[in-house]
Amino acid sequence: MKRLLVICLLSVVGLAQERPKLVVGIVVDQMKMEYLYRFSNDFLENGFKRLMNQGYTFHNAHYNYMPTYTAPGHASVYTGTTPSVHGVVGNEWFNKATGKELYCTNDEAVTLLGNGVESEGKMSPKNLQATTITDELKLATNFAGKVIGISIKDRGAILPAGHFADWAFWYSKTGEFVSSTYYGKELPKWAIQFNAEKNYLKYIDKGWDLLKPKETYNESLTDNNPYEGKLFKKTPFFPYNLKEMYEANDAGVLRTSPYGNNLLVDFAKKAIENENLGKDNITDFLAVSFSSTDYIGHVLGPRSIELQDTYLRLDETIADFLTYLDKTVGKGNYLVFLTADHAGAENVTYLKDNKYNVTNLNSKNIEQAIKEYTEQTFGENLLLNYSNYNIFIDKTKAKQKALDIQVVKNGIKNFLLTQDYIKNVYTEEQIQQSSSTDMYLQAIARGYDIKQNGELILLFKPGYVEYSSTGTTHGSPYSYDTHVPILFYGWNISKGESFAKKYITQIAPTLAQKLKITMPNGTESQVLEEVLTK
Repeated sequence: MKRLLVICLLSVVGLAQERPKLVVGIVVDQMKMEYLYRFSNDFLENGFKRLMNQGYTFHNAHYNYMPTYTAPGHASVYTGTTPSVHGVVGNEWFNKATGKELYCTNDEAVTLLGNGVESEGKMSPKNLQATTITDELKLATNFAGKVIGISIKDRGAILPAGHFADWAFWYSKTGEFVSSTYYGKELPKWAIQFNAEKNYLKYIDKGWDLLKPKETYNESLTDNNPYEGKLFKKTPFFPYNLKEMYEANDAGVLRTSPYGNNLLVDFAKKAIENENLGKDNITDFLAVSFSSTDYIGHVLGPRSIELQDTYLRLDETIADFLTYLDKTVGKGNYLVFLTADHAGAENVTYLKDNKYNVTNLNSKNIEQAIKEYTEQTFGENLLLNYSNYNIFIDKTKAKQKALDIQVVKNGIKNFLLTQDYIKNVYTEEQIQQSSSTDMYLQAIARGYDIKQNGELILLFKPGYVEYSSTGTTHGSPYSYDTHVPILFYGWNISKGESFAKKYITQIAPTLAQKLKITMPNGTESQVLEEVLTK
């Protein structure tokens, strides 16, 4: 009997050793693969370079759908599928049922935990229709493995953590990390203590100056160039007085500084220590999403010194975090993957000034043009909503005027095809029947949910961006918005690299195979074989 018990115990231990003690998923918001090349000379050896030189690098990884936004990106990485399946079709989108805008993680049934604005806490993963790799880990361990999501953005914490997470935490305008009653009745004591220490103030007080000598930043344009926006109405020029900005606004100023990333790792370390992540042989999962890179990219653009400085600082932050994991979880005991939720376009004005015939677009102008066309053609404004490249037609008005909806759709489509900035316009019928060799139509189909999207989807020409003349944005199916890094490092990962085209929807099913657990329920199950063999 004793021998049988020993054999059973050895079998359990053996099974447990087939999985890492901790999986750390890192998403860097708005990170182009190109940044790992362009800033490489100024990176440390133990940050991004450690992941690339000692782990496995997929150089040619892409998003395979449109729209390439933050919420769909996080959802797609962790579900292994696209918005057409998981249902997160934007950061916010027009809800046909209510006629109102729906935010991706909004949940009116829950309330705020922590010291924040009440609306910041009405959040949960209820709008996510598929399971995540983190959900499947919870199921595989009979809910014994812990799952925690942390981000400056609510959607960057909630969607990766999935439906069964122990906790998701996100940053409030108050400078504290908050959560919602979806996860518990009150914040953990360690989180309350962290917030009470007002750790954000040490970063605000220090201000933001260049990390390295100014000549280091020769991969970027000059400071205060015409393609940069202003941070909280301040001229984009170093150094930044964050304390002054904070006093004029709120603790949200930390989001648009590299220190948002530092504070996030400070909080992540406390989560690891106090939740005992990676302390036993039951695999835990920590999902970390760095958001400050996106805020800074939007305002200042991909060629700004500010963005480069942010990545040099993030490199140091990641180096510090990996060293911390070595000490607390142990080398070889944790598995890390790093990717991005989308990439980002070049500033349109910068391209235009360098003789590329493109221009930035104003969504209000597009909306007005559609309204005027329908009024002149059909005697009524038939535009219900225009957002996220979607056109929603007012079918009630069309019916009242006895208009054939197909005639209306085709009329709007043909009108838009006369506009210089339009590459193509696709009807809902074309999208649903997508089987052509048109890769852009296929990308749109993967991002299209018949119950939630519009009757027409616009595709702009390459280089045309619906944004202001400064900074940048993302959302298109073009490579400048889809090309992101995929790096694997740590437990059972051999050094290597691939230049074959891969998709971010392969990350979750690959992890499932690596961990020997069930795949997320919506995934297409295509895996990255290179990291499955050792």
